[in-house]
Amino acid sequence: MNFYARVYQITKKIPKGRVATSGQIAAMISTARAARVVGFALRSLPADTPWHRVINSKGMISIENINCPPELQAKLLVKEGIKVELIKGNY
Repeated sequence: MNFYARVYQITKKIPKGRVATSGQIAAMISTARAARVVGFALRSLPADTPWHRVINSKGMISIENINCPPELQAKLLVKEGIKVELIKGNY
C-alpha cells in the first residue's frame, strides 16, 4: 500500500467529533517527519474520507486547497461538536 493510501486509511478511522494532526498521521505510518506529505495526500483524497478532521500541529486549520476553504473545514468540525475559533490570517 502506498503512502497516500495509508493516509486515507488512517484518516477514515478518526472518529466523528475528534481530530488528529498531520504529524500524528505521519507517525502512525512510521514516517514521523512527513507531516507535510500528509497534507499533500489530503488534497486528492477519496470523497468518503473525513479530511476535515485533520489539523496542524498547533491545533489549527491549515488548508491550502481552493476547493476546500478553511471556513468549510471549520463548519464541518463545528457540526461534529468541535469548538472552532476562526481567526482570519491564521490558517
